[in-house]
This record gives sequence, C-alpha cells and structure tokens, in this order.
Amino acid sequence: MSIHQHTILVTLLLALPQAYAGHPCKPAQPPTTQTITRSMALAQRTAQALEAEHTRTGTQVVLLGRAGQDLTAYGLRYSHLGWAYRNPAGTWRVVHKLNRCGTAVGTLYRQGLGEFFLDDLWRYEAVWAIPTPAVQQALHALLQDNGRATLMQHQPYSLVSYVWGQRYQQSNQWAIETLAAAIEPRSIHTRDQAQAWLQFKGYTPSTLQIGAWRRMGARAASAHIAFDDHPSRQRLAGRIDTVTADSVLAWLQRTQLAQAPVVLAEQ
Repeated sequence: MSIHQHTILVTLLLALPQAYAGHPCKPAQPPTTQTITRSMALAQRTAQALEAEHTRTGTQVVLLGRAGQDLTAYGLRYSHLGWAYRNPAGTWRVVHKLNRCGTAVGTLYRQGLGEFFLDDLWRYEAVWAIPTPAVQQALHALLQDNGRATLMQHQPYSLVSYVWGQRYQQSNQWAIETLAAAIEPRSIHTRDQAQAWLQFKGYTPSTLQIGAWRRMGARAASAHIAFDDHPSRQRLAGRIDTVTADSVLAWLQRTQLAQAPVVLAEQ
C-alpha cells in the first residue's frame, strides 16, 4: 500500500509521529518494524473491506475511526475520526484533523489509509459508519474541494474542547461540523451555525468526569489541552462535555444519518 501523502493546508513532514489526534503527545520516536507491519496490515484489510462495500453498494464515503489511546476509564472505545472517501482513481483517502505535538494548533491532512493507521495505536482496530447515499453525495463533493473542506477548520486546538464553543476545536468536532456544512451548504457557513444544526439534530456529546487536580496537571503539562472554554459551573463540577468518536457513531446511527458502525479487528 502506498504511503504517498498530500495535505490541505501545509506539506505533511516525514516526522508523522509528531502529529496526533485522540492520542497523548509523546516525544517523537521512529516506529518499529512490528508497528509498521501491524498498521499497514490493518490499513490494507480496511481498504479491501471498503472496496468490497463500494462494489456491493456503491459506498464512496465513510466516517472512519481508530483507537489511538486507552479511553476505557471514560467508557470510550475509539479516540479519533476522519472522513474517508474514494477518489476518481479508485483509492481511499482520509481527510482529518491532527494536532502538531507540543503545540495548541490543529491542521487538516489528506492521507492514505496507511498513514491514518500508522500512529502507534492503542488497539489495532478500525471502525466505520456508512452514511446514507444523500449524505455521502454531499460529503464526497466537499471532501475533494480544498476550499470547502477547510471551511469549518479552526486552528486553535484543545483535545477536550467544549462541544458548543468556538475558542478551540478538536478533531472529532471538526468532523461533525464539516458534516453539517456538507448537508446544509446554503445555510451553514460558520461554526456557530454548524453547532446550531447539530443541536437541532440531537447530537449529544460525551461528558468526561475530570477532577480539578487532573485538569490542572493536564493543562500545565500539555499545550494541546485546555479547559477554559467550558462553562464555569460545569468545569468546576468536573463535567467536561466534548465530542468523542463513540458519541458521534452512536448519534449517526440514532438519527439514521448512517448505518450501524462496522468494526474490523486485528487478525
């Protein structure tokens, strides 16, 4: 599988492990042979499964997720989402947002499946949800248009950004705000408009229980984690409402915007 890569906003440097999403920011280390082998095997099996689905049903866009870190303490299984689409050449690409390690900045990337899974995964497992044909059509056009794909992009980044805030934006937040802009291109041009649509459609974020000491430690040690955008009352109570992969997958199925998630585990 090719690992040739393109980006939307900037050229993705070869030091790919320095960009994270749904993943703790750690010092850059070269991937091991075993890590590369397992990641590429997962990417290849995912590509084969998506291509089989395309042949069977015409699927051309899925919401693709991975497990970049252990979130079981919060009752979550997956950490990061991106929109995967089939381009005219018949190759599956992923548009998603990553945080540059050691910074509070998020950037959009257009990558192959190999790059998407080459991220020191906590669990070698893929998950995806297939949107309705109408939603796929709207997303397929948007994802291949750099201007439209970046419409909802907001550079200031926090891993736990407030679901209904605009001060920061994390990766899964960008994904669903972009979904809103794709479905309602005539009326949604800003993040607050996208969030209003998501509220109207009944999206419910995950509420993470994070105490004061843990918040203070995380904020002091990590440039990409901030809590000051959360409402004071909720923050002081340790209730952090943020967009998670699990909540998005559940919401898409509940609203019938997509089918039930499909899981592909390591063999």
